[in-house]
Amino acid sequence: MGIELNDWHEKIMPELSIVSVYNRREFSLTLYKRELVRQQSRGMRKGVHRDQLVLFFKDIFQRHNLDEITFLCIGTDRSTGDALGPMTGTLLEEQGLPHVIGTLAAPCDADTLEKRLAHIPAQHTIIAIDACLGPKDAAGTYYVSGAPLRPAESVGGKLPPVGQYSLAAVVNANGPRPYSILQMTSLYLVMNMAQTIADSISEARSARQTFHL
Repeated sequence: MGIELNDWHEKIMPELSIVSVYNRREFSLTLYKRELVRQQSRGMRKGVHRDQLVLFFKDIFQRHNLDEITFLCIGTDRSTGDALGPMTGTLLEEQGLPHVIGTLAAPCDADTLEKRLAHIPAQHTIIAIDACLGPKDAAGTYYVSGAPLRPAESVGGKLPPVGQYSLAAVVNANGPRPYSILQMTSLYLVMNMAQTIADSISEARSARQTFHL
């Protein structure tokens, strides 16, 4: 059964927190992905599949002007699993969306995140998109939130919250070496998940445009 849009924030958008990134890419990505896994296990985010993903974006587009929405697609093209963000950003850019940060040509990773955030207009609503690891049976699931990605105080994070809305896509099962797992993640799965996110955004966007005709 689908979820009513009126109940969306209560049922589908719990607060999402993540760990801050540090200067050393491998160390920062490992901490970052482990924090996503911990919060997933504590039920701090809601897992959805494609139909509900479309509803998630429809709700956002009904609340905010598309011209003032920035899609912040976090990740790197140097790790298969963590390339979901840049792949999604590339697809969104090809759709003609006006404000996309993080593509395969210009990734938004641990080294560039703060600098890229500084160039987003203050009035823009940010939708942060990233990959994460999770339980074995959760691969292919999308975790959405109506709250920013927040740096974790426990590891001394210094970055500001990232995004008013968040999407974390589970690309593989968690394990003792998250960074290595991300590197060995199925490219086919990551490409399909990135395409699903982009298609969901396109469908939600089309529905909004049709509604206003």
